[in-house]
Amino acid sequence: MISIDLKKYPQAPGVYLMFGGKDEVLYVGKAKQLRSRLRSYFSVGGDGRLQIPLLMEKVVRIEVIITDTEKEALLLENTLIKKYRPHYNIELRDDKTYVSVRIDLNDPFPMMQVVRQVKDDGAHYFGPYSSAAAIRETLKEIYRIFPLRHSSIERCSKRGRPCLFHQIGQCSAPCHGKISQLDYRKLVDGVIHLLEGRESEVIIRLQQRMIQAAEDMRFEDAARLRNQIRAIEKSVEKQKVTAYGGGNLDVIGLHQDGGEVEVTLLFIRQGRLIGRRSYPLEWKLDLPELLSRFLQEYYSSKVILPEQLLLPFALESADFLGEWLSEKRGRKVRLLAPQRGEKKRLCLMAQRNARESYRQRGQRQQAREKLLEELQGRFHLPCFPERIECYDISNVQGDQSVGSMVVLLGGEPAPAEYRRFKIKTVVGADDYASLREVLQRRLQRGVEEKNLPDMILIDGGKGQLGVLTAVLEEFDLGSRIGAVGIAKSRVMANVRGKVVERSEERFFLPGRKNPVSFRHGSANLFLLERLRDEAHRFAITYHRKLRSKASLRSSLEDISGIGPARRKTLLKYFGSLKRIRSASLEEIQQVPGMSASLAETIFQTLRGK
Repeated sequence: MISIDLKKYPQAPGVYLMFGGKDEVLYVGKAKQLRSRLRSYFSVGGDGRLQIPLLMEKVVRIEVIITDTEKEALLLENTLIKKYRPHYNIELRDDKTYVSVRIDLNDPFPMMQVVRQVKDDGAHYFGPYSSAAAIRETLKEIYRIFPLRHSSIERCSKRGRPCLFHQIGQCSAPCHGKISQLDYRKLVDGVIHLLEGRESEVIIRLQQRMIQAAEDMRFEDAARLRNQIRAIEKSVEKQKVTAYGGGNLDVIGLHQDGGEVEVTLLFIRQGRLIGRRSYPLEWKLDLPELLSRFLQEYYSSKVILPEQLLLPFALESADFLGEWLSEKRGRKVRLLAPQRGEKKRLCLMAQRNARESYRQRGQRQQAREKLLEELQGRFHLPCFPERIECYDISNVQGDQSVGSMVVLLGGEPAPAEYRRFKIKTVVGADDYASLREVLQRRLQRGVEEKNLPDMILIDGGKGQLGVLTAVLEEFDLGSRIGAVGIAKSRVMANVRGKVVERSEERFFLPGRKNPVSFRHGSANLFLLERLRDEAHRFAITYHRKLRSKASLRSSLEDISGIGPARRKTLLKYFGSLKRIRSASLEEIQQVPGMSASLAETIFQTLRGK
């Protein structure tokens, strides 16, 4: 353990950074009084946390940053954690990507969008929802009641007539002037009230409009409003659940078992439980500090902030956490630790959910370990396949060749470990040479950083497997890393030659003539097929991105007189290369700083003249 003079550190609020031997940041923390906080790390008994002795063995120096208030220290701590991603700070990981519904009221004709990121762009967000498929089904019902547009105004307005959604009554066709902006806004208000759970207000308003339409003898409008009311009532009846009070709440529950902690959030919107999210935390903090760190980490990301947070116990930092969250939300956010009543019952329910999530996670982990043990036996791997990597090559006629690497850690996808490779040394469509380059670059870096896989899965048959085996021998890793090739299923005719059958995926191993196969529907087969498909998707996505950039570059950069600044101006003015191509000569001449001769050159060149 390092020796420091604690008298050199101030008794002031601030942030401290602990550095390791390679000058990497191991841990970032905040303190109300820096000297007192640091003293706890060097006391005889430590501060009681199990991981502290391991941390202090690696610390070689400590730096501090003084702030005026503890709240400023909180904000700075979050910024530094996001910047350095220290190994000993908690990192939130769960196995789901949640979605939200976005409505931008700044748009003249707003539409509903299902998004996976909440941005600070002034739009309204509703959620989060755990199932994208379920929320899309809900939106289908909403479209039948309130026919908002489905696509961009610009694209739909180019059609000669309204889209099919308008013809079946699920779009009001603002792109063709079938509805005024005022009437469209009424539809949007109805959608917002439905998503907020205020169906009764929507029904009352629609009933008033229906009565008025009937009095004005607009019977078709009255019938349409009547149908909307019936559809909402039918939807509400199907979705009726137990009410949990009013307002929007996030309820946090904790479950601790030995050194492991499971944190669960329940999302309650307008008195309805709409979802649950759980996080396993591996770092052994005392529970109050762990909960405080969790709240800082979770709500510093782009998430929907509720009116209240219900906590399992009170926190000393609750006041400035509430101020920080209120500033982020733009409205008051209260942190409560209820002791009785309905809200206390919610906290107990969140705790039960955390306990159940912990139990299920343990069962999933055991199932994954058993599955990986089976893979080790079937493929005769030299060690347990904790880290599995899969590679794929993508190109079109040798153009823009790329490679992809996707990773499984403990049987679960690890997107942060995915890597893309732009092929540098191979000319033309040579998948074997491209694969060799990718593997050499990956293993060279792995040897230097001591970060090697336990098993490599190659998308291909014996040829690709031969390349992998040769590269492993080149790095003297043939006995350290397992090699497997996955070949696509074959289409075969049966004995009579009438019925076409499809064989299962085949897996080839070095030095073995016959492939290994798994029974149809087995968990092992599903895992490896999913890994192969993910590598293919990842490669194709990168390949398309490079092709798009190359197409854009070749179309504009080849025109004499078009430099980076002019190209940026053109794209900003028209929005896309497609619009530049379809623009008239007069429209191109209207671009700021565009001369008539250059506009003529652009117009003729992009049309192939």
